[in-house]
Amino acid sequence: VPKKLVTTVSGCADDALAGLVACNPGLRLLQGHRVVLRDDLPAIRGRVALLSGGGSGHEPAHAGYVGKGMLTGVVAGAVFASPSVGSVLAAIRAVAQAGAAGILLIVKNYTGDRLNFGMALERARAEGADVRMVVVGDDCAFATPGKAGRRGICGTVLIHKVAGALAEAGASLDEIEKKVIAAAKVMGTLGLSLSPCSIPGSKPSFQLAEDEMELGLGIHGEAGVRRMKVLPADKAVETMLKHMTDPSNASHLSLTPGSSVVLVVNNLGGLSCLELGIVAGAAVRCLENRGIRIARALVGSFMTALEMAGVSLTLMLVDEELVRLIDAKTTAMAWPNIVTGPATTRREEVPAPAEAPRKLQDETGTGPGTARVQRVLQRVCSTLLDMQDKLNELDRGAGDGDCGHTHARAAQAIQAWMRSRPPPAAPSQLLSALADVLLEQMGGSSGVLYGLFLTAAAQSLRGRSDSPAWADAMDAGIEAMQRYGGAAPGDRTMLDSLFAAAQALHSLRSPSADPLQVLATAVQRAEAAAEATRHMEAGAGRASYIRSSRLEQPDPGAVAVAAVLGAVLE
Repeated sequence: VPKKLVTTVSGCADDALAGLVACNPGLRLLQGHRVVLRDDLPAIRGRVALLSGGGSGHEPAHAGYVGKGMLTGVVAGAVFASPSVGSVLAAIRAVAQAGAAGILLIVKNYTGDRLNFGMALERARAEGADVRMVVVGDDCAFATPGKAGRRGICGTVLIHKVAGALAEAGASLDEIEKKVIAAAKVMGTLGLSLSPCSIPGSKPSFQLAEDEMELGLGIHGEAGVRRMKVLPADKAVETMLKHMTDPSNASHLSLTPGSSVVLVVNNLGGLSCLELGIVAGAAVRCLENRGIRIARALVGSFMTALEMAGVSLTLMLVDEELVRLIDAKTTAMAWPNIVTGPATTRREEVPAPAEAPRKLQDETGTGPGTARVQRVLQRVCSTLLDMQDKLNELDRGAGDGDCGHTHARAAQAIQAWMRSRPPPAAPSQLLSALADVLLEQMGGSSGVLYGLFLTAAAQSLRGRSDSPAWADAMDAGIEAMQRYGGAAPGDRTMLDSLFAAAQALHSLRSPSADPLQVLATAVQRAEAAAEATRHMEAGAGRASYIRSSRLEQPDPGAVAVAAVLGAVLE
């Protein structure tokens, strides 16, 4: 396990933020949360607030970009882990209560970030906040991006800057959203690494031979698109720019002679400043040779991957307005304070002297009785606890082997909740309360997905408890999961079982339907759908990065959903 200069492995993310805040009088921590906010929150009254964030380990992103003219606040997760829904929601509430005239969430395109920020957005909207979300995907690595789409990497920092300058100038939420979406569409990034990185307390995420480099890897050490022999810096930069702008690459950035760009040469964490300067010079030279004008060049550590020895190049096509926004003043500590002007290798040298010089609400309604609710929930919990080892085993081939632990944690949390108070009888209240329990205690993407499902289903059931209402609630829950999770039926996820069951539950809309018979059919369909995932290729979630030949068992999430429905029927 590589050495790290940390106090404790478990506290490293909190300690890093505490150090940043201690050294920067313009920053404050939000009590009880891993959230950093501007010191002058009252100054945002009447202006749009900007929030971003993600896993720790990418420093100076994201807290280094908090300040006047950039972000209002950021929410940090543990190392390479998405921040919690609760902390994102707390940050939204903090800026809303400070008088923000709308809130924009700027989120990198990773499933966990989309889910957690998206869930917080929905809950904040339910509280009356005007919140929007922009998802940034600037990775040019994959020629044919899958369902997950392009990853969000270093280009996100430029979006922070553009949005921050607009907000500081008093632009409306509509205007900022429109302009940052447009800017994100004319931007691309590609990474290149000479070494892996390692989370504190863990082994390196991958291995590279002494004579190898990897093209197109992600900022968490995810696989790239090509391993190749180590190239000289100028050849490596040529290879990167060719891949980024290749029209046969669906993720490419279209560059034509005469275009103006902002260039970011980003240290992925462990590259020496000497190497970074060499790469920067090679990038400027290569772009100039293609007839590209580099309106601005930023060189340094902007979004890292711990100690990875590597570099990423970001290009954003710009007009005069975007250049002005990039140039606008900011107090964010990680934004470089440089003289504005174009980059070029053709600067006139200072003539040699002749002589050497000398000198960063409650609802009322009808529903199943409390006793029946308790019996059903107890059966669901005991079923999940009994399946813990089976689900873990199924998950080892496609994930990190913790699906059983995650569902057992949910079951134990529900049991503890029922011991502390009787569950509400009204269906809407019941599902909403269960969503809160799972979002708080279950963890993982599963916790957020169940939370999304139950929250949306609860909204659909508000004031209703008739049989057709449950079919509508099932559809509403599935739609919410698809909106933020990005999966669809056939992608080998828990959604396959849910969707099959939902189709059967549509029969509840018939006045003559027998609810128990319909539920029995739904369970059979869910179990069949779960078994069918054995033969599917994963299209979403962590399993989508595993070769289909290695996925020989049914999806554990789909199996768990079928088991939950079976327990309800029993």
